[in-house]
Amino acid sequence: MTAYFIQAFIYLFAAVIAVPLAKRAGLGSVLGYLIAGVVIGPVIGLVGEEANSIQHFAEFGVVMMLFLVGLELEPKMLWNMRNKLIGLGGLQLGLTTGAVMLIAMLFEFSWSVSLTIGLVFALSSTAIVLQTFNEKGLSKSEGGQSAFSVLLFQDIAVIPMLALIPLLALPELVEQAQNLTSVAAEQHPELSLVAGLPSWAYALVVIASIISVVVGGHYLSRPLFSFIAKSGLREIFTASALMLVIGIAALMSLVGLSPALGTFLAGVVLANSEFRHELESNIEPFKGLLLGLFFITVGAGIDFSILFSDFGFIISATLALMLLKALVLYLLSFIFNIKGSARWLFALSLAQAGEFGFVLLSFTVQNHVIPSDLAQTLSLVVALSMFLTPALFILFDKVILPRFEQTENEQQADKIEEQGSVIIAGVGRFGQIVNRMLVTNGVKTVVLDHSITQIELLRRINTKSYFGDATNHQLIHTAGIEEASLFIVAIDDHPRAVELVSYLKRSYPKLTVLARAFDRGHSYLLRSAGADIIVSETYHSALELGREALVGLGMHKFKAEQQKAIFDEIELAHKDELYHLWSKGSEDDKFTTHFRDLFMELENVLGSEMKSDRSDSHSLSERGWTPPPKGYADHFEQESLEPKAEDK
Repeated sequence: MTAYFIQAFIYLFAAVIAVPLAKRAGLGSVLGYLIAGVVIGPVIGLVGEEANSIQHFAEFGVVMMLFLVGLELEPKMLWNMRNKLIGLGGLQLGLTTGAVMLIAMLFEFSWSVSLTIGLVFALSSTAIVLQTFNEKGLSKSEGGQSAFSVLLFQDIAVIPMLALIPLLALPELVEQAQNLTSVAAEQHPELSLVAGLPSWAYALVVIASIISVVVGGHYLSRPLFSFIAKSGLREIFTASALMLVIGIAALMSLVGLSPALGTFLAGVVLANSEFRHELESNIEPFKGLLLGLFFITVGAGIDFSILFSDFGFIISATLALMLLKALVLYLLSFIFNIKGSARWLFALSLAQAGEFGFVLLSFTVQNHVIPSDLAQTLSLVVALSMFLTPALFILFDKVILPRFEQTENEQQADKIEEQGSVIIAGVGRFGQIVNRMLVTNGVKTVVLDHSITQIELLRRINTKSYFGDATNHQLIHTAGIEEASLFIVAIDDHPRAVELVSYLKRSYPKLTVLARAFDRGHSYLLRSAGADIIVSETYHSALELGREALVGLGMHKFKAEQQKAIFDEIELAHKDELYHLWSKGSEDDKFTTHFRDLFMELENVLGSEMKSDRSDSHSLSERGWTPPPKGYADHFEQESLEPKAEDK
């Protein structure tokens, strides 16, 4: 038992140290886990052969990940992906397998061994790619969606691969291992519901299993989760979520199907369930921990003795494989009309071999398709390609994407055909509301945004907008900056917003510039740049939510509105004083000690004002909430009862 505790501590300690350092360096968590595995495995030697056993357990993290992915996909969305799922995924798998097979045959491998190598190398890493997409917010992008379609098809294709590989067994390997195989089978019998069944019966069992997952997920899960939710015990709901995933994975394994595919299907079925978010929150921690453990075992499993014994061949094979896969994917992006930076993301993200490659290589050795020494070498190629994948994402983020976006903004900006009295730069969630407010009041606006996706969305709802970078001086000149009355800066890039305001006030000093601020520091930078009116994107909504919170705690609505007005008045009264103190600070530390002291003093003033009685001094903003004076109703009733002069 002590040995297990020590091993668990080593793995967790390595992750806790390496992953934050890798994230801080901009390398991503996946590379951090891989580096941690290399350090505690081949470099220091704190872990050894048990890493392979732990890896099989940690692969369940991939199963959980696909369940969570399925929860995000409604059946209708999955149906809409069918063209890319079958066409793009099928072509990628077929072309890559064929190309690798031909190259392997040039090295004088037999056709069966070459085909097996092609199948193993055609797969990509679902774990690394989807984890990185989630971290970088690329899951919903065009390149991310295309890559996911290919990954999903690959996971489905593992099933026929497992059925095909035993048919490729080499007679000499079968003869050599026949006795050992029979002994191992007796000692470790494989649980199966389909062993020895004829093909027609096997097909019926598989169909019945899939139907049971779909029907059970649709009709039985809701009563079960409702029953568990009424208990009010969160740990039981967690246990039920794990029971669901593990049970489906076990069922799929018993009938010879991929556990990952089964749980993905269950996730799609439950995508419309009211318990979806609860399931996600319960499964997510286990998924993250197991995936991290899986990546560590990949790094720890790299055998440097084998690597250095044939260093040139292994490194060359790894780089050649990644180049070949990226080339196939890049060519397919033209066929399926994947454009721009999405094309590079699609090609680079799937250029590695995947975790299912370890499973297939182990399976090929068990079924005497590939010699064990060759399988070890190929496992190193798979592991190294996965190890190098984070570097490809860094290449995409730091080199390809910035240059591509700059080219798109400079060369593909829309030709502005109309001009208006107000120019709005940025039509995200903030700028859209401003634009709607102006347009519905008859104000003609010119809307600019550098996100083509956002522009296309606005055009679908008949909102006139133009693609282009508002910091491009020629573009805003075409938009009619000389004749405009107002310029509203609502872009989400904080430094570019300050830069744009500074340029506008230098070049067009009579132009009124209104700017959206992210926080207090950003608002001061915008004011320093010359913005005439600055509105914090969160200030008023936070004030309103604070008022609602006070009401929810039992405070009368009038009193809550009064407290909100006090807060707003004090902030407004001391705004200039705080700004001047901020402006006197150094470039490295704008929020000086004097600034912080004044801010704390204002907090005390705010606290005392909140406790004071303001019944005799209502602000203008509170007039609508002012209650009638005492006795007003009685006085009104008395006046109504007195006879009027004309009635006498």
